[in-house]
Amino acid sequence: MDSVFKALSHPVRRQILEELKDGPLSAGEIAEKFGLANSTLSAHFAKLQNAGLIDAERQGTTIRYHLNLSVLQEAMLTFVNRFTQGGDT
Repeated sequence: MDSVFKALSHPVRRQILEELKDGPLSAGEIAEKFGLANSTLSAHFAKLQNAGLIDAERQGTTIRYHLNLSVLQEAMLTFVNRFTQGGDT
């Protein structure tokens, strides 16, 4: 769960997740929305993938990223439960 919250701690990564909420996007489509180097975005993608928040699917030479909403929902529920049920999950 720590990796999820660490991934969510960066505003660019949160913005990437917001961009993906309406459906999968290619790395290029996401890159167009940010003024960052591809290597910087790749590092953000890696953190989000390692946390399980996004999945990547290669389609020929294109990588499409998908939001993994179930991991995000689980993290949020765990966080809320810690404060509403005495901290044990």
